Parts: sequence; C-alpha cells; structure tokens
Amino acid sequence: MKAKVVNFGSINIDHVYKVNHFVQPGETLSSLGLTTGLGGKGANQSAALARAGVDVAHIGRISKADQWALEMLASLNVKTDCISLIDGPSGHAIIQVDDKGENAIVLHGGANQGFQHSDLQQIFNELDSVEYLLMQNETNLLAQAFELAKQKGIKIVFNPAPMTDGIKDLPLQTLDTLIVNQGEAQALCGASSLDDIVQELKTMLPNVRIVITLGGEGALLISADGEISRSRVEAERIVDTTAAGDTFVGYFLAGLVDGLNEKDCLLRACQAGALAVTREGAISAIPALNELDT
Repeated sequence: MKAKVVNFGSINIDHVYKVNHFVQPGETLSSLGLTTGLGGKGANQSAALARAGVDVAHIGRISKADQWALEMLASLNVKTDCISLIDGPSGHAIIQVDDKGENAIVLHGGANQGFQHSDLQQIFNELDSVEYLLMQNETNLLAQAFELAKQKGIKIVFNPAPMTDGIKDLPLQTLDTLIVNQGEAQALCGASSLDDIVQELKTMLPNVRIVITLGGEGALLISADGEISRSRVEAERIVDTTAAGDTFVGYFLAGLVDGLNEKDCLLRACQAGALAVTREGAISAIPALNELDT
C-alpha cells in the first residue's frame, strides 16, 4: 500500500440530534432534527486530509451492514484497502448539537476496538513510501502501532482524543507532532493555566512539535526548538462545531506533507476549522482546499 499518510483510526456511524439545549439528568428532550452519517475522529481526519489534497490510506474496521460508509470514504479519495468489513457492529456516536452549535457526544467503540496485533503487523509490513502515521484514541492497539511505525521509520502525528489515563503510558517522546485541545493538554500535564500548560509540555516533550487548539481563540504551536506561535481565524458564524477539531488536524498534517512552514500550517488549519463550523454535520462540513484563502 502506497500513501503519503496512513491514518489508523475509528470509523463511526454518527446519529446527530439537533436540540435546544443538552439533555439534563432525568430530562426527556425532544430533538428538533436527526441526521445519520459517516463520522468518527479517524474517518473525519482522513476525509480532511483527502479534501486538503493529501494521498491518504485508512486502517479501520466497520460492520458489513455499513459498507456504504466504506464506499463514501472511497468517494472522497481515501484509500480503503486496509479497512476490514466484519460481522459485528460498527462504532457509533450519539451527538447532540445545541442552538449555539456546541456538541455533546456519547461514543460506542464497536468494531474500532477489535483490531488484532497480527493483522496490524501485516498491514504495516505492506506499507510503502509512507511519511506519516496519524492516530487518535478511538481504537485499540495504540502502543503496538507506535512500535510498528517506529520500526518502519514513519513519523507519528497523534491526536489523543478522547483523553484517557492510558495516554500517559505511551512513548509520547517518540512523536513528531502532538495535537491536543486545551482540556486534553491540561489532563496530560496536570497544569491549569495555558502558560503553565505550555511550560509543562515543553519540559515533558522537548523534541516534539506540540499544537494546542483553543476553540474560537485559534491555536498555539510549540516548535520542537521551543519557539511559540499562535494563529486565529474568526468564523463568520457558528452552526455546528462537530468536525472543527478533526478538520484542523487533517489540514495541519496536510500542511506538513505539502512542505509548508509551521506557521503557515497553523494558519491554514485554523482557516479550515473556522470554515467547518459554519456548516452542519461532520464530514459534510469539511472544506476543500480551494475554498480556503491560501
């Protein structure tokens, strides 16, 4: 399998409910609308890479009953040879989107949690000309994927979402790039203020490029040499933030693949994320490269 980027990540079926507000304990809430489509942080980020013009292959698992999702990824120019169709259920997410465009998500791992080491090893043995491995935290065997990438000399870009305690046990010092939001960064290093988070992460991972996304306040980048950059692009309006973070991740990595300098990678990723929040949905909200002001 030849590709510039391989994404070892989740594929989910998203059930998105439009609501006036997030449901409260003990409350029964009628939704204002429902859409069902392809999602999962892995699939979203593969779609973002493809829409940014990157040659990307996806390693994933999905139910045979949801083969339409595989076909949709293929239609987006994501290589799907390494996606297995299984008899069990796909991963899925229940997503509430309120009238401010914010979201709350309940996630079920399903097929995303059933990878076998032998199958993953065989896939990596067949990879050719891969520059980057992208990973999130919605699949099993992350530590094994770290090791297999290291053996192949593949640079790792890691977006540890959702953040769990097990992330701290991974060899994060071997990363090329770590991308986290402020809450994830806080959980990872234990600091509270943004300034303290930056200093703690620089100390923990002195040779890793670190990107901290800050929602509407943009994003901050700590280069491997310690230089700090910041970028912000204001969204015209906020309709749905579901795919904003995944759009950012895909476009930032696409910038690295394209050979952009780090500040331009950051700016382009912020532009893409700001455009994504003006649209409803996950993959359907991710912009194409020619829609950006670059």
